[in-house]
Amino acid sequence: MAYGVRMSVTDASRDVGPRPPADSAPVGLGPVAAATVPLTEAEPGPLTEAQAGPGVEAQVGPAVEAAPARPSLSPSRAADFKTCPLLYRFRTIDRLPEPPTPDQARGTLVHAVLERLFDLPAAERSLAAASALVAPQWDRLRAEQPLLAELFGDETPAEFLDSTVDLLRGYFSVEDPTRLEPAEREYLVEAVVDDELLIRGYIDRLDVSPAGDLRVVDYKTGGAPREAFEARALFQLKFYALVLWRTRGVVPRSLRLIYLKDAEACDYSPDAEELTRFERTLVALWQAIDRATQERDFRPKPSKLCEWCAHHSRCPEFGGTPPPFPETVLPPTEAALAVGED
Repeated sequence: MAYGVRMSVTDASRDVGPRPPADSAPVGLGPVAAATVPLTEAEPGPLTEAQAGPGVEAQVGPAVEAAPARPSLSPSRAADFKTCPLLYRFRTIDRLPEPPTPDQARGTLVHAVLERLFDLPAAERSLAAASALVAPQWDRLRAEQPLLAELFGDETPAEFLDSTVDLLRGYFSVEDPTRLEPAEREYLVEAVVDDELLIRGYIDRLDVSPAGDLRVVDYKTGGAPREAFEARALFQLKFYALVLWRTRGVVPRSLRLIYLKDAEACDYSPDAEELTRFERTLVALWQAIDRATQERDFRPKPSKLCEWCAHHSRCPEFGGTPPPFPETVLPPTEAALAVGED
């Protein structure tokens, strides 16, 4: 059955879509072998998204040292190239450091709390319980990630932790976690398209209904996307839908973006024809990346997103000069994952 394409925004005054009765709420499944391509080397660490802004997610983590043995592309890196080829070069080829901002760190913390929330028994998943996870999860992240530990020094401002609780309050305004049993959380999915390109990414949460319908859920700590940012959000959703379709043979029934700041959710339903077109788009995009790498030609693409870029001092659009192109460039296979995933 094909599902029509739709995008809807639901405010916090009601749940998104009808609530299922208790006995038909999405239930968790064990790992599905076909859902991922097993890794033979070190798996990627926490996700990194160095450019934050409205509708753009942010997570912080270490660089990945190992990569699959074929060309690979993630939603983050694909979106970087579409947004600005020079940004892609800075992050993936030059691998320039981008210290986390408070907004990015808050995004990482919220994701960690929401992941741990579902470790609790369903009846205990309250806002109070989630709030109680904030401080210990922040301590854990600071211990694991030196860049986060350096962000505030020895003492984390109270307003940082309080603002994290505010975002969690937005989540509880949209969903009732006591009625959910996710099949997967922070779920790595991979698929090969065009017999060559490995596309891969982390899904925040995957729900599977008793009937086998799939729902992908992605948490966003920025505001709901407006015109300038909506295309990026939709691109990420289609990316996940394509991977799940290729690995499970099922087009996801729903892809949900939850914007915690605005307490809004966007639900999107793709169909197979659309995902087929999107697959061709991804292959063409990778070919453009490969060509730009061979020609050492990554040009800036000014847009509203420039406001959140960390590389103004190196960008010609702001009077800067890019560093010399590396004499030794990581092969596309390694470069695609060198600075983390979305």
